Amino acid sequence: MMKVVAIVGRSGAGKTTLIENLIAIFRRRGLRVSAVKHTHHDIEIDHVGKDSWRLKQAGAFEVALVSPSSMSLQRTFENNFSMSIHQVLAQMYEGIDWVLVEGFKGSDIVKLEVVDTEKNSQNLICHSDDFVAAIAYTSCDGVNLESSLPMLPRDEPEVVADWLMAHQDRFSYSLPLL
Repeated sequence: MMKVVAIVGRSGAGKTTLIENLIAIFRRRGLRVSAVKHTHHDIEIDHVGKDSWRLKQAGAFEVALVSPSSMSLQRTFENNFSMSIHQVLAQMYEGIDWVLVEGFKGSDIVKLEVVDTEKNSQNLICHSDDFVAAIAYTSCDGVNLESSLPMLPRDEPEVVADWLMAHQDRFSYSLPLL
């Protein structure tokens, strides 16, 4: 069964770096890992004049780029549409061990909050979100994050990976009825 964790936190907290490190660690351990990145910006993977760009410009709802080693699917919504994390996960390959999600902090999936205590130790997401299971933080003398959640050293991704694996049942994911 697929395990899913959302890595959430303020901008600049180190979410992407932690996810990069976790992917490498899980891969070394023989696990299949997918990543989901939420953005508020338009996504452009095509280049002007390329065949895939031309097909999209012609009005294709979806364009899939397929090679012997990879596939990329771009879907263009006819109207602005915000997919839920559950709708995104429904599109993922079923043979994945872990999906690391960056963003979707308002979702109802289990989260790991990343905190750079030098930049922001106030207004933590965990104080208003019961789906936060632990905090990955940067150590900073004299800072108290005021949380009873497990505290993991953000800059020691092996420790974070070990904690995720030790608690993997908590991250088991089955798609809810949409």
